[in-house]
Amino acid sequence: MKNDMKRLYFICFCLLLPFTFLDASSKSTNVDVLVAGGGTSGVTAGIQSARMGVKTLILSESDWLGGMLTSAGVSAVDGDYSLPAGLWGEFRDSLSVRYGNLKALKTGWVSNILFEPSVGNKIFHNMVEKENKFLSLWVNSHISSVTYHSGGWKVTIIKDHKYVATINAKIVIDATELGDVAKMCGVGYDIGMESRYDTKENIAPEKKNDIVQDLTYVAILKDYGHDVSMTMPVGYNKEDFIRCCKSGLCPDSLVKTDASSPEMLITYGQLPNHKYMINWPGFGNDYYVNLIEMTSEMRENELVKAKQHTLCFVYFIQHELGFKHLGLADDEFTTADRLPLIPYYRESRRIHGLVRFTLNDLAYPYQQKTKLYRTSVAVGDYPVDHHHGCYDGTEKLPDLHFYPVPSYGLPLGTLIPKEVNNLIVAEKSISVSNLVNGTTRLQPVVMQIGQAAGILAALSVKSGKKVCDISVRKVQNEVLRNKGYLLPYLDVPVGDARFKSYQRIGSTGIMKGVGKSVDWTDEMWFNADSLLTVSDLDGLNDYYPKVSQLLAQYKPNDYMTIGAAINLLLSLSYKKHINLYSDHLEQIAKKYLLYPFNLNDNIKRGDMAVLIDSILDPFNTFQVDIFGNLIC
Repeated sequence: MKNDMKRLYFICFCLLLPFTFLDASSKSTNVDVLVAGGGTSGVTAGIQSARMGVKTLILSESDWLGGMLTSAGVSAVDGDYSLPAGLWGEFRDSLSVRYGNLKALKTGWVSNILFEPSVGNKIFHNMVEKENKFLSLWVNSHISSVTYHSGGWKVTIIKDHKYVATINAKIVIDATELGDVAKMCGVGYDIGMESRYDTKENIAPEKKNDIVQDLTYVAILKDYGHDVSMTMPVGYNKEDFIRCCKSGLCPDSLVKTDASSPEMLITYGQLPNHKYMINWPGFGNDYYVNLIEMTSEMRENELVKAKQHTLCFVYFIQHELGFKHLGLADDEFTTADRLPLIPYYRESRRIHGLVRFTLNDLAYPYQQKTKLYRTSVAVGDYPVDHHHGCYDGTEKLPDLHFYPVPSYGLPLGTLIPKEVNNLIVAEKSISVSNLVNGTTRLQPVVMQIGQAAGILAALSVKSGKKVCDISVRKVQNEVLRNKGYLLPYLDVPVGDARFKSYQRIGSTGIMKGVGKSVDWTDEMWFNADSLLTVSDLDGLNDYYPKVSQLLAQYKPNDYMTIGAAINLLLSLSYKKHINLYSDHLEQIAKKYLLYPFNLNDNIKRGDMAVLIDSILDPFNTFQVDIFGNLIC
């Protein structure tokens, strides 16, 4: 019996050993990648880095994982419903399994995917634990100082308010909520709105300012089935909230909100299991304060006021709107006040990166001098949405409530700071303009940003190269390998055999997608089923200059047959395979076009993309720099 127990203890020790390769009691430890922050991008960065076989440590400031999706209670996902990219798709699928199916997640009218924050936290912990061979997690931990030396980063860690250890890391990823580590590392950054003269964005303000978006202390309410109304909070004034919906408390003409009734306010963020997420703009629980440059103590003092504002709103919901049976959930957060662990920060520092992604780059990707769409590593489809309802200053701000833009790809260079080696920045601190932050800040995009950061970090470690020297195409190929999107085409799902071809050819710009705004979402289509016209191939000129001579016989709007298309590509091919130079066009077509055809049929755009990708492979043959320029 005693030997059996010893054997059991030994087996348990062996199973736990990989996950505990970093002991929080040790005084000095080496890792490949250190992720500062266990939030929405931090958790995906750490998981992805570990999956690529590099020793990774996530530091989480609490014992929760998931940041705004969980710790902040914003468990109604905005956008990317039809773009389940990479780890975002895995998380969505895990929610579907937990609640039964995807339809079970559509409980409120603001989103197609809603869930209990505590469930999301458990899913993220499970995902981290599965990578325990290369991934370690320290909770209740943060970086207190960081210095760079020839071998990498030397980082001092504070855990549970006391000194713990020094970490030597090759790569640091700043996935903090406010970009605090980037500042420690000496990265330049902006706070607030840029001038339109700096970014060339015509809807930006005339002058730059330091105004940031409202933050929110979300409330998760629960239906207790009986009166659970709270006592009146200090500072309560119902006049602060009477315009939040059409309730009869004020003239309807004064109500500027999407809700036509108190019931719509409540069901806006209805969650499974009779819970309700209260994250209500327009005289609700949004709260204005710019605390980014404050000390920790000053931040905490300001957040006490934000919490109090939310408690007052909950009291208003109960006593003025009549929902006395709804109270703060007792089975979500472990905090004494039952509010989330952190507020929902919509905006933080925005670093000076190798690339700054502006509204013009996003809205008109093919009309810019730089070809940033060629360098995309994440996608988004939500409008530019800014919350400034609680700002009471004198500055006149642009109207950015669901400003329409097409769906977009986010360039890799936004994650890489200027002049600071081997630091990657994620979360909401990437190098975008203030306007663009209104869409890149949303949860699925931030999860993809984290995954791209993890890929970039792992490739840097494995190659021994600096982060800034990693090939764009290598990062993008790894994104595709992990079921991510480079561009937000809706033509085929991520599991389709043609998915990667469309993504690769779209990312070269040889064939371009078409974007449009539809209601609250944006769309981009490759138009794969449309017939190809000769003008659709204008992008070939950048890669194969002799193509204009080969196409001289056509007019721009002429269609091209399957046989003519294959002949064209064979004429451009650098490959030496005999079959590509044979007369067996039908055999070549059969290899790539998996349906009945005639060589004299006009070819579709999607078929042409597959042929270009398979015969010419321009995506991998021609490298691009961080700005999307071809590297000769």
